[in-house]
Amino acid sequence: MPDVVADGHRLPAHPGRSLLDAVAELGVAVPASCRSSGRCHECVVEVSGGAEQLTPPTEAESFLAHGFRLACQARVARTDRDVVLAVLRRPLRILLGAADAAAAPVALDPAITVERGTVMRGADPIGPRRGPLLGLALDVGTTSVVFELVDLESGAVVHVGGFENPQRFGGSDVMTRIAYERDRPGELRRALRRALNHALAASYRALRVDRHDVYDAVVVGNTTMRDLFFGLDVAPIGAVPFRSVTEAAMRAGGVSTTALARAAHELGMFVHPNAEVFGGPIVGSHVGADAAADLLATGFARRPGVSLLVDIGTNTELVISNGSRMLAASSPAGPAFEGGGVASGMPAVDGAIESVRWEHGDPAWVTIGGADPVGLCGSGLVDALAGALARGLLLPEGRLAPGTERVDLVPGARVGLSRRDVSNLAQAKAATASAARVLMRRLGVVPGDLDRVILAGGFANALDVGNAIAIGLLPPVPPDRVVRAGNASVAGARAMLVSRAARHDLDGLARRIGHVELEAEPDYFELFTDGCRFEPIGPAPRGPCGG
Repeated sequence: MPDVVADGHRLPAHPGRSLLDAVAELGVAVPASCRSSGRCHECVVEVSGGAEQLTPPTEAESFLAHGFRLACQARVARTDRDVVLAVLRRPLRILLGAADAAAAPVALDPAITVERGTVMRGADPIGPRRGPLLGLALDVGTTSVVFELVDLESGAVVHVGGFENPQRFGGSDVMTRIAYERDRPGELRRALRRALNHALAASYRALRVDRHDVYDAVVVGNTTMRDLFFGLDVAPIGAVPFRSVTEAAMRAGGVSTTALARAAHELGMFVHPNAEVFGGPIVGSHVGADAAADLLATGFARRPGVSLLVDIGTNTELVISNGSRMLAASSPAGPAFEGGGVASGMPAVDGAIESVRWEHGDPAWVTIGGADPVGLCGSGLVDALAGALARGLLLPEGRLAPGTERVDLVPGARVGLSRRDVSNLAQAKAATASAARVLMRRLGVVPGDLDRVILAGGFANALDVGNAIAIGLLPPVPPDRVVRAGNASVAGARAMLVSRAARHDLDGLARRIGHVELEAEPDYFELFTDGCRFEPIGPAPRGPCGG
């Protein structure tokens, strides 16, 4: 009998059984709180195979894009083949804070104080002190969400957590989510709020604290994710000139900052109702508050020489500086290196291959959690491409060699790279490479001039730098010039949480950075096409705009 397959676990597919009951029997956690009525919209799963074996979508599932179902509504109707699904909101492997010791810590100066047993924000009382004085630092990514609970009196991180962003049912990149939000306003924000509050409640239970102990919060994310979180209109971000309503307001002189502040009860966050939720400032267009937080966490503006910061994700952001001038750009790399559009791709969860090495001609791999291999996360995909390139299975032109239909890494498990996978990864890589070339040209430098390349994000921390350079994902620099900054975005959010001065300074810094529209480069299409080749990044030709 065919099976229901969820995150590598198998169970016979019995007709009439709901997917929610099946995954529960497999021991795979799926959030749900409406007793299978379909009202809570929490038990979303992505069905990647055998969708025709299930009952048709119900009215309760009308908000979902093709390929996604509510596990409580979808039932097995036929048993001709396996039903393969993935649970959204899986817990992710989380890296703790910024790993760069060269970034100076900020002075402890939180906006929250205690006076005679009352918790205060400036002159305004929030409520009586009940227990520890905690704050929440939150990084909302397109693919993943990472948060820290921080002791505001010591600045210490007391808990970290993370999960897949459940908004994936609305699209895998920011532009498709903007379109989804237009058609079904509020659904994406509610999905994230439910997931976040569920994760926070679990964290509070583990720490034995109360939601009322969390008196302050800082949220960062790319421009679309931040504005969705705060319930702002994101349609202007999806059309020329691609600006948040906050950036447009600041340019018009209506406000002095792109930062945001709301009361927690307005946003429905599971913290103290009177806590303030601060949204970090954006740099410009799609270069959002997460990139600004990266700069804060890594001490980017204080570094001498020429620095390039790269935060690789669905929306990759890059910032370059020569010590006196800073430029930034965003690149729609898409979800390929985060598991989307690649048959064997997956986020950094248990069972994901994170490292691949060829030993005696055969691939050897390491998985997250030591689990059986289910797919490849970003670092594993880079290793697989570099290994295939070195062995002649992949050509520098950006395609598999003649006679090679796919590169299999796990015998019998169909984990590997197909021609289509290689094409999607080449385009994702090209988006990052072409953006780096444009920024270097604008600043008048070549890869050899870079004193450091700072890699931000969890994907970058597991990345084999040599392999990333070999396939043309990163500029070719000596390994000792590469700085891994870990989850710099959430570390920057933490810095804003514990330091009022950090918030003020970052706001000024964000306004000083020049934003580069890549599509405005006359030769950008040629640079992008060239970037699809699997070879080290070279200098961009001097174009009509100089260099």
